[in-house]
Amino acid sequence: MAYEIDGRQCDELPMTQTEFHHARPVYEYLDGWWEDISQARSFGDLPPNAQRYIKAVEEMIGAPVCAAGVGPRRDQTLQIRPLI
Repeated sequence: MAYEIDGRQCDELPMTQTEFHHARPVYEYLDGWWEDISQARSFGDLPPNAQRYIKAVEEMIGAPVCAAGVGPRRDQTLQIRPLI
């Protein structure tokens, strides 16, 4: 996540009202996937673009992703890493 303010990129939300008013979000585009992931039961079962998406989220938040939903049911939650 980043913002562009008067031609410079900032990694944190602007602190002043003036900077906030001039801030524009910097978007990162990731390729999607068409494959049905509802039957995935491990990280390796996900299509490559879904795996890249999870890795990009980890990089953006600075922390590991432990679980990801692949459908609406409870049994459609992948445990990518141990929660504890």
